[in-house]
Amino acid sequence: MKILKYRIAVFAVLFIILSCVSASASFRDVPDGYWCETPIIEMERRGYVAGYADGTFRPANPVTAAQFVVIVSRCADLKPVPGDNTQANGHWAADIMRAALQAGWYDWDELPPTGERFDLPVSRVLAVKILMRGLLSDIRGDYITESRKIRDFDLLDGRYYESVLAAYASGVVQGDGSGDFNPMNGLTRAAACAMIYRALQVKRPDADLINPAPGIAIVSPAPEAGYISPAPGIEITNPPESDMVPTVPVESVQNGVTENGWLQVKGARLCNEMGEPIILHGMSSHGLQWFGQFASAEAIGNTAAWGANLFRIAMYTSEGGYLENPDVIKEKVIAAADAAVSRNLYVIIDWHILSDGNPMEHIQEAEIFFSDMARRYRDCPAVLYEICNEPNGNITWERDIKPYAERIVHVIREESPRAVILIGSGTWSQDIHIAARSPLDSENVMYTFHFYAGTHGENLRQRLRDAVTGGLPVFVSEWGTSRADGSGGVYLEESAIWLNLLDELGISWANWSLCDKNETSAALCPGTAPDGVRDEKNLSASGGFVFSRFALKYFNPHNY
Repeated sequence: MKILKYRIAVFAVLFIILSCVSASASFRDVPDGYWCETPIIEMERRGYVAGYADGTFRPANPVTAAQFVVIVSRCADLKPVPGDNTQANGHWAADIMRAALQAGWYDWDELPPTGERFDLPVSRVLAVKILMRGLLSDIRGDYITESRKIRDFDLLDGRYYESVLAAYASGVVQGDGSGDFNPMNGLTRAAACAMIYRALQVKRPDADLINPAPGIAIVSPAPEAGYISPAPGIEITNPPESDMVPTVPVESVQNGVTENGWLQVKGARLCNEMGEPIILHGMSSHGLQWFGQFASAEAIGNTAAWGANLFRIAMYTSEGGYLENPDVIKEKVIAAADAAVSRNLYVIIDWHILSDGNPMEHIQEAEIFFSDMARRYRDCPAVLYEICNEPNGNITWERDIKPYAERIVHVIREESPRAVILIGSGTWSQDIHIAARSPLDSENVMYTFHFYAGTHGENLRQRLRDAVTGGLPVFVSEWGTSRADGSGGVYLEESAIWLNLLDELGISWANWSLCDKNETSAALCPGTAPDGVRDEKNLSASGGFVFSRFALKYFNPHNY
């Protein structure tokens, strides 16, 4: 009998071990030893989360508000509350979101029942509030003791004090390596599993929950993964079967911030956080004072749905731009940047000098602006800074542009040490050969190069080849299918030659421009509304060509 019991015990242990190995192996993108392997396996084993039909878990993908509420509701055994879901456009999670709202897990203004925020990424701070109210509502944290653990406590809204302090007190949440909570950043699927799993350990200490490896920061992903900023939740956790398989290749959907993290410059190449080369491709806005409607969340989201992973915000400094209306234009920039970030795009904040051709002319205003922007987005890997669009006129690299760049780079680095910074050169950002002779002594800087296919040809292409092969990191932050004045053409054959060269050299680019202006460089037909970006019939000859060069080749609402 003792031998029999011993054999049964051995088989039981082996079964548990094999079950865990099988669970890990079932997700081909969750390797053994992955920082969040145990929580992911255990959460799936209990039916709280699910993988995808292609055998992936996609741990770096962001979690939307609806996804997060559904997972917590499963853990809390919260029952859906049926009702009229037309208000939420028939959203798949409307019934459970209604139940969570009635249970007081979140407030109406945080996630309105109309559903417009259900599929947007949930912020860390709101996720903590939902989790603590859903699973650990009886826990309290001492203000003095717990607030001292949170270096960026001043960023918290008072309505979240109770939940966040309780989460810290119970060990459900930890900060990042610097002690920051990063309240407005988003959560990846992996980080959400880790945080919820830790809450389950606190709630059910006697349950058969496997302890994850020690030292895991529950809110932030592992250090090598970087800090994930808000980005769109494309897939839903355990969605209806018809939505389980994406309609586009996984590598296309994931080619944004959540997959690549902080960018870095290695040699002449732009690389992702893992040091792998990456190419960004997208659209530039036109001037916000004229065509701001196409820098809206809707227009940017629709551009992302075509496969873009980059959006450039062209903030004109003159001509009715920032220098004349700083508060209004700055608000437009922030709204556009937030919209791009929330949709998993990298975003360029562009100090768009043009008629004011010498960047030194308004350097003090530039210092204030970039200090504010870099402080706001210091923890956001999505934001790049283009500090002087097209220097021109009576200027030189050594006397004007380089000293300006050195000062602005220093200002940005004080707030955002890791961000990639783009620097223009003379003759409307064509003189990269001059910049190559005397580049800045700074890391993670690139030099912008602009061309228009109807004006610039092989001579300028050779200049680009020479600069890149010579080791200069180049970013084409503006190019057009027209002549340099925005008219003429469309020169599609020349444009294709240019883009093929950029692909060959591994150079990122943004096309001019996402607007309906009556000129051939505009991507949209005159009269197109912001929501019309999704309809191919509204694309101009230029827009149709440029959008065809994005990764997806066709509009895909799953990537919105």
